[in-house]
Amino acid sequence: MLHLRLITPSGQTEDAVRLIEKTVGTTHLCVLTGAARDPAGDVVLCDVARESADDLLSGLKNLNLDTTGSIAVENVDLSLSDRADRAEKEAPGEGADAVLWEQLTEATHEESTLSVTYLAFLTLATMIAACGVVLDNAILIVGAMAVGPEFGPLAGISTAAVQRKPRLALRSLTALLVGFAAAIVLTVLFSLFMDAVGLFTQRQLEGERPQTGFVYAPDWFSFVVAVLAGAAGTLSLTSAKSGALVGVAISVTTVPAAANAAVALSYGDTTQTWGSTEQLLLNLLGITLAGTLTLLTQKHLWRLRRV
Repeated sequence: MLHLRLITPSGQTEDAVRLIEKTVGTTHLCVLTGAARDPAGDVVLCDVARESADDLLSGLKNLNLDTTGSIAVENVDLSLSDRADRAEKEAPGEGADAVLWEQLTEATHEESTLSVTYLAFLTLATMIAACGVVLDNAILIVGAMAVGPEFGPLAGISTAAVQRKPRLALRSLTALLVGFAAAIVLTVLFSLFMDAVGLFTQRQLEGERPQTGFVYAPDWFSFVVAVLAGAAGTLSLTSAKSGALVGVAISVTTVPAAANAAVALSYGDTTQTWGSTEQLLLNLLGITLAGTLTLLTQKHLWRLRRV
């Protein structure tokens, strides 16, 4: 279940209440007349089954409540109510299959912001991966994958393509390109420093690396894994199963490929630099393509189920 808290101008309260009452899957409706002060108006509370929430939110936006008032949505972790159980049974479909497009857009918008924190995480992840490729240490590679925040912008691009939101697409693409460019440049400097103090050597980079050699040797399996991970990551976002994102993060070689490209570039190894760049681009393409197709499929299947 989801909990909605609305602030509605007095003249729009009845319209909002009627919309809630006729939406299948809603319950626990409360109206607090004159309770709101900023903005002034009434407070309307209700619970709604997840599978009915997207239609209700669209209707409330059509009433311009996102402009004249406020629409807030919260997850209800526990609801001991026969009415709530009945509302969930009456709502069409399954809650796990429902996509809250407004929530998804807002989440990807936040995750795809080119912020200092985003750049810091991506750079640190790339530096950790740089240590992993030089030492041929798979544990460091996995750790770097888990730290990297690059799935946010990739999901933002997919969401923007399906929802036709060019601003979100531009924002996500900027975060992705600028983020990786900055991380690679800073990791090149990090690699030069580590070489100067004797912790990195070119012999380590170009020697036998059975654990990490895959990061500069892209093949069809790289693309297949990226597609599968992109689909899994998108499903985890739309179904609120955020725990699956950790598994997605350690399934793709975006950050390790960027790290290997940076270290190889610091030593002038163009072969590994180019191979790592191909690996990076292949993974980015696979994740974005899979994310977009997954969202389109979810949208189509949900529309068919409602019909």
